[in-house]
Amino acid sequence: MAIKVAINGFGRIGRLVFKAMQSDKNIEILAINDLTDAKTLAFLLKYDSVHGRYPVAVHADGDTLVAGNRHVKVLSEKDPAKLPWKALGVDYVIESTGIFSTREKMGWHIQAGAKKVILTAPAKDQLDNTVVMGVNDDTLKADHRLVSNASCTTNCLAPVAKV
Repeated sequence: MAIKVAINGFGRIGRLVFKAMQSDKNIEILAINDLTDAKTLAFLLKYDSVHGRYPVAVHADGDTLVAGNRHVKVLSEKDPAKLPWKALGVDYVIESTGIFSTREKMGWHIQAGAKKVILTAPAKDQLDNTVVMGVNDDTLKADHRLVSNASCTTNCLAPVAKV
């Protein structure tokens, strides 16, 4: 059974998360929430000034982003508590806006029906865990619902410092 994911914030980090998950058959990307329309998001996904052109066919079809064989609903809701995560059956929200980085604000995704939230930046207060893969991922527990993936700097430095 596939893990059902939504991405909140489709800037550079949200798009890179999408690209990393897009080819994994064990992950179903159900929705992207961003204040930009699907057509613009498709363009930004396809043409990246740092990573180059995305090799997968990408286009918008109304409020749906189509990337390869993936059809992803595009939402435009400012308030995470109002997102249809429960109705969509979302297991995990990838929080990549940079705005909702406290326990309270990340909890709005849980109120909306998501089971867990992964923050792509350092948290501004105490979450259930902050995890850096290859460094302390053994501390992640099944009951952790609000987790930070730390900062990009930490993810680059920590594995080297661990040695």
